[in-house]
Amino acid sequence: MLDKIDVIVVGGGLVGGSLGLGLARHGVRTLVIDRQHPRASQSPTFDGRASAISASGQKLLDAVGLWPHVTGRSQPILDIRVSDGASLLFLHYNHRDLGEGPLGYMVENRHLREGIAAEFEKHNTCLTVVAPATVTGFQQTADGATVILANGRTFTAPLVISAEGRASILREAANIAVTGWNYPQTAIVATIAHQHSHEGIAHERFLTPGPFAILPLAGGHHSSLVWTEAEERAATYLSLPDAEFLAEIDERVGGFLGALRLVGPRFSYPLGLQFASTYVNGRLALIGDTAHAIHPIAGQGLNLGLRDVAALIEIVVEAKGLGLDLAHPAGLGRYERWRRADNLLMAGVTDVLNRLFSNNITPIRIARDLGLGLVNRIPPLKRFFMRHAMGTVGDLPKLMRGEALR
Repeated sequence: MLDKIDVIVVGGGLVGGSLGLGLARHGVRTLVIDRQHPRASQSPTFDGRASAISASGQKLLDAVGLWPHVTGRSQPILDIRVSDGASLLFLHYNHRDLGEGPLGYMVENRHLREGIAAEFEKHNTCLTVVAPATVTGFQQTADGATVILANGRTFTAPLVISAEGRASILREAANIAVTGWNYPQTAIVATIAHQHSHEGIAHERFLTPGPFAILPLAGGHHSSLVWTEAEERAATYLSLPDAEFLAEIDERVGGFLGALRLVGPRFSYPLGLQFASTYVNGRLALIGDTAHAIHPIAGQGLNLGLRDVAALIEIVVEAKGLGLDLAHPAGLGRYERWRRADNLLMAGVTDVLNRLFSNNITPIRIARDLGLGLVNRIPPLKRFFMRHAMGTVGDLPKLMRGEALR
């Protein structure tokens, strides 16, 4: 156990784990607290999801020591093809148009968790992990913030960061309000094996109930499906026998991958948008889904969280190097200004896209199809959107630009 703690991170998942590792690697004495033991969430039956990691997100994961754990199990995204139902108009992103390597990478979440667990277990004089542990309370004063566990233990540090996800005990304890709504949709997640290679192409097909994503996984012959379905019909599909469920998938995939086979169980997740009224309250900062949770339509949820991670690491390391209070209002205020606009913009874009494409109203359908075709035929505009997908535009933190912190 650390003699003195600089930062407490509550939540050791993909975002919180990355933050804890990044802070410790830069000499910040960090305590990570999580509900589960790091090795408890690595089974293929635990989650089933895979994440699209942007090019800038990959640089951040490399900087915190995680990318070597997944590089051999990641799939470069070489192309992205977006289509609207049976329309002949489409949008095609080809990585060769930029000449800068892949547009991103697909990584199964369990492999990222394995990497986090492995790094947690390494001897690091700046990192301690307490798990499994349940946080039940939070208090803060002018001098420090204290996290209280169910077993009565307490830990105090100048700065506490909540990476707990959508349901955050610390956010509630700090009386930070949340704005949001649920979508009348459910995400059905499954993995398929297929006869033909996916060739590193990610497909996003907009169907009336919602987007149907076919996301390439490592090896060439496996893909992760994210099937957005109307909430009232999702339960019916999930209860189908395997053969009938696979037939429904086959109909939506369309045959281009050849014969299909289900791999592993099915999963389902409710969908909604959620946004905290502030990311900072005294000595508490929010990151990832605790601060902002969006629709998965663009596959950017984790990438936004990783941008939060990179920004906070940069700000905290700078403050420590200058001998400042790690929760100094100027630093945390800079974090909120830096990340809030970007996150709000993406939340708005995903909400509008979901509402625009998840319907079959003829005038709207015609307009959106023309829009897809127009973007596809204007190279400068298409390259701009491609760079957005790669996460290489905007005011990026240094670690996402591949630069070291000094």
